Amino acid sequence: MAEPGGPDPAVSELQRLVAAEQQRAQFTAQVHNFMDVCWDKCVDKPGSKLDSRTESCLASCVERFIDTTLSITNRFAQIVQKGGH
Repeated sequence: MAEPGGPDPAVSELQRLVAAEQQRAQFTAQVHNFMDVCWDKCVDKPGSKLDSRTESCLASCVERFIDTTLSITNRFAQIVQKGGH
């Protein structure tokens, strides 16, 4: 039971779970978005197999997406750290 005037542990846990679920949903949406972008950019006509050019294009597209996401994440972390001091 929470102390009078203190945070309720059940509410804190619920908030943590909701935040984790929101992050998971955002990640899933990002993955779907980059899959759509890379598919539209790289796949001319779907077939039973991907040719080497399409495979290479998809791999490069995904790598660029990951690199860009990491750069943006690192930049936001730097901004938060500077703002916290």
